[in-house]
Parts: sequence; structure tokens; C-alpha cells
Amino acid sequence: MTDFLNAAQAATRRMRDLFPPTPLMRNDYLSDRFGADIWLKREDLTPVRSYKLRGASNAMGRALETAPDQRLFVAASAGNHAQGLAYACRHFGVRGVIFMPVTTPQQKVDKTRAFGGDAVEIRMVGDYVDDTLAAAKAFCAEAGGHFLAPFDDDHVIEGQASVAVEVLEELDTPPDVMILPVGGGGLSAGTRQVLAAASPRTQMLLAEPAGGASLAAALAGGAPVSLPNVDTFVDGAAVGTIGTRPFRALADVDPACVFAVPEDRLCMTILEMLNTEGIVLEPAGALSVDLLRDVGDRIAGKRVVCVTSGGNFDFERLPEVRERAQRAAGLKKYFVLRLPQRPGALRDFLDLLGPEDDIARFEYLKKSARNFGSVLIGIETRNPGNFPELFAKLDAAEFLYRDITNDTLLGELLI
Repeated sequence: MTDFLNAAQAATRRMRDLFPPTPLMRNDYLSDRFGADIWLKREDLTPVRSYKLRGASNAMGRALETAPDQRLFVAASAGNHAQGLAYACRHFGVRGVIFMPVTTPQQKVDKTRAFGGDAVEIRMVGDYVDDTLAAAKAFCAEAGGHFLAPFDDDHVIEGQASVAVEVLEELDTPPDVMILPVGGGGLSAGTRQVLAAASPRTQMLLAEPAGGASLAAALAGGAPVSLPNVDTFVDGAAVGTIGTRPFRALADVDPACVFAVPEDRLCMTILEMLNTEGIVLEPAGALSVDLLRDVGDRIAGKRVVCVTSGGNFDFERLPEVRERAQRAAGLKKYFVLRLPQRPGALRDFLDLLGPEDDIARFEYLKKSARNFGSVLIGIETRNPGNFPELFAKLDAAEFLYRDITNDTLLGELLI
């Protein structure tokens, strides 16, 4: 562990050529809310707005130490790793070829190109990440490049560990708890090794998206396993299989320290941090803050560091985030109502709504029935306790309805 700590500290020193340490900031709002001394390690404030620059630059620098004539680096990424690699390519004066799925939002493509400038070429290949990855590796082998993986690389892990090195250098005493997001595992694997060597009393709690809980699956199976389905909403951490190398450092993690964060609830945290603190976090970047909701008993009165791992949020997603946050808070529901086809039936329904209930959507699903029609209705309210009252009124009035708010299949078809 001492050897890894020394390597991580050396990597941290090398990074000062690229950017200063990211701020470690006490957050009064979260500290008061959760009764703890809570600090945010603001990785959303690196030059590329995520910690991925650390691993990419360290791995590239180490590769150039071994092979100074290597001038081509290749990656497959639709997100923060691509931007980190692009920035590092321009810094080291090498060429980068980055493969991205054709479905990548234009905003991410443009940002990657801006960070890399003339040093980077972007190739749009494949509808899915697996296709993109295969194309990138095939090109890399043919062109004699160096393939730079986003997390399953020892030097990437070493670079990501610089986050923990900076935390320990910036605080007068080590934190009692560090909370980190988990995707492929590079950040958590590096942090765990640094803490084991330099601050073994610090407890590490890990947050992964419920729709991509690859670490929990690996711990249960004793080895990395491929998840059958992955919810890609938390695109910076929704990984189908945790990295082989990261898992070596995480294999004996207590499963009770690994938590699955619901995606809809995560949206509440994204909006809360934006509206209350003015901090823009991408879904993966908000994972550690959201986990505070689940670990109040573990952190009360303690010094806690949450790693906000990235802030590359596409504001075109804001309507979806708001929608999911409302559902998670119980402030919005969708249901299908069987409405009698008679004069006054709609008025009878409207009269049941309370003063805080607002119709956000109203759509006839079947207009040809003679006696009844199916209506998709979305209701927003100010207090989640209003919905039981509304449904009780519907039952008393003998309206037939079905709550489809959490029905994934019907939601995709109708909402």
C-alpha cells in the first residue's frame, strides 16, 4: 500500500503542470441539514469539469515516460473520459483519436473537440458503446497507438487516486468518512488504496446508480459480472461491468458500505444543489451528495467528504430531471382514468381536484368507444399527501383509474 501511496503522491505532483488542486469546500447547507461537518471535493471544477482528467493525464504521461516516441493515443468514450483525454493530448503535444457512438449528444462532441483542438480527431462509430469500443481497439492495433481505457488501467487508477491525496493534504485532520460515486471503479479503487496507507481510520462509503450497480453485483459474485440491463440515465457511472483492475482493490469491501441510489431521487438532489447552492452537478457527480440521505446515522457529528465527481450537465436534460424529481418527491403522478362518455363527466372529475392540484397533462387515449373513454392524466400538486385524498374521492365517486407513475412499460408507451 505504501508503494501505491508514493505513486499516487507523485502523480498528484505531476498534475500541477495541468491544473491546481480542486477546491475542498465546507458546505454549511448540507452540514446543517445532516448534522455533520460536510465538505465537498469539487471535481466539477477541474478544467474539463470532471475528475477523469486525472487518470487520463497520468496514464498518458506514464506511457510517454516508457515510450517517448509514442505519438498516438486512442480511446472510446461518449463522456468525461473523452474530454479528459482530449485535454491531455493537447498538453502533451500528442495526437488523439477518440471514438464516440453516433448517438452521442452534439454538446459532448463539441466540448471534446474544444478541449483537444487540433490535437484530437473524433470518429463517430456505432450505435452502442460496445460497437464503438470494438472499432477503437481495432483501429488502435492497426495504427500502433496506445489504447487508454477509462478505468481499467493501473495508471488511470493511480491518477484518480490523486483526489484522495489532495483531500488528505487540504484538511488539517483526515475525514471520518469519504463518500464516492462508483462506475467502472477507478476512482474508488485508487481512493481505497490511498486511505488504507495514509488514513486507515477513514471509512469509505460508495454510491452507485440503482440501474447500474455493477460493484454490488461483483461483490455478490466474487468477481466482475455483466449486468443484464443498465439504466444509462447516470451516464457517468452506469457501467455494465466493473473494471477487472479496480475490483482487485475493492474485492473485500464490506457490501454494507455500498449503496444503490435511485435515479429519480438523484434528480431531486441535482435540482436541490442547483437551486439552493448554485452548484451544477451531472447525475454521476451528485451520487455522493444524494447518499447522505441514506447514511444519516453513520455520519452524525462526523467530518465527511463527498466527492462531486463531475459537472458536465446538459441543460437540455433539465425537463427530464425535473419530471423525475417530482415523481420521486411524490408531487407528480400519472394515471389512466376511465371516463364515462356523457355530458358533465369531465366536470364531475374536475370538481374532485383540490386547490393545490394542477392538471399537467390530459390526453384521450381512445376516442371511438361509445360508453367510456380512456384518458391519460398527469397531476402535479404541492403536497404529496394530496394524492391519497384525491384517490379516495375518485373511489367514492366510482371512477375507475390506474396509477401508472411507476409502471416502466406503460410509462415508456404513454408518457
